[in-house]
Amino acid sequence: MATMYDGTLGSYYLDESADWAAPVAEIAKAYDDVVARGATPKMLVIINPGNPTGASLPREALEAIVEFVASKPGLVLMADEVYQENVYGDAPAFISFKKVVHDLKSTIPVVSFHSVSKGFTGECGLRGGYFELTNVSEEVKEQLIKLASVSLCSNVLGQIAVGLMVNPPVDGRELKAYEDEKAAKLSSLERRANEVARALDALDGVSCVQPQGAMYLFPSITLPDAALAAAGAAGLAPDAFYALKLLESTGLVVVPGSGFGQKNGTWHFRTTFLPPEDQITAVTKRLAGFHDAFLASFKAPAGEL
Repeated sequence: MATMYDGTLGSYYLDESADWAAPVAEIAKAYDDVVARGATPKMLVIINPGNPTGASLPREALEAIVEFVASKPGLVLMADEVYQENVYGDAPAFISFKKVVHDLKSTIPVVSFHSVSKGFTGECGLRGGYFELTNVSEEVKEQLIKLASVSLCSNVLGQIAVGLMVNPPVDGRELKAYEDEKAAKLSSLERRANEVARALDALDGVSCVQPQGAMYLFPSITLPDAALAAAGAAGLAPDAFYALKLLESTGLVVVPGSGFGQKNGTWHFRTTFLPPEDQITAVTKRLAGFHDAFLASFKAPAGEL
């Protein structure tokens, strides 16, 4: 939206050392930076569970964000919650910003997004979704309806899938079948997430935060100086250089962290854990083989520092 409407983008850093938390202090710094550049902040976007990090934010973090928005008149909270069903293990349970706003009796405007495409239902195949408005005036809603009326809608299958997502079975054998399939898919995703995270953590120079939700892991990677120099010579960010070499060598696709924004001097990549469960071990072995070979190719010769 910032690009489409010639807006100003302000980015805030998540805290990797605290399971990719979203500190309000960082959000406030980004807000002040936008103001200092002569722009008026209009929207705060929070993705929970996170993309690319997979973090699931606890209630206290959500409350702090709502209170921050309340302290900034004119700011709208855009809550991307498309991975809300995908929360694993002992991670904080998903709580919607709408619920937090209701519980705090806050009047901040919230736009909540959900999609069939990103959870266990559509698995990135079927396309369809919606947004819900909380504490938004009728006049604004009327203008949004006008915009929607002149736009193309999602395809019929996508609309049907969204309808099924928000109105799941409530009784009978359909309910049992739905619950069994949902539990099986989410359990499989959790097992795959944990296996990939363990494999990444075992790699030399790679560190991966314990998976909490969504469909992604965002490990940090430390690269040899020679690899950094080779990346610079190729005109690429170091993590983009690594990702390209991985693709060329193995066919595995990851997204460089530099495409998302990251603290200076750190490098990451985003990976999913979506290959079929019976193929995950083979995939992680292929990644490990590439990683060892990549580091060896940029290792300083014996006798050199």
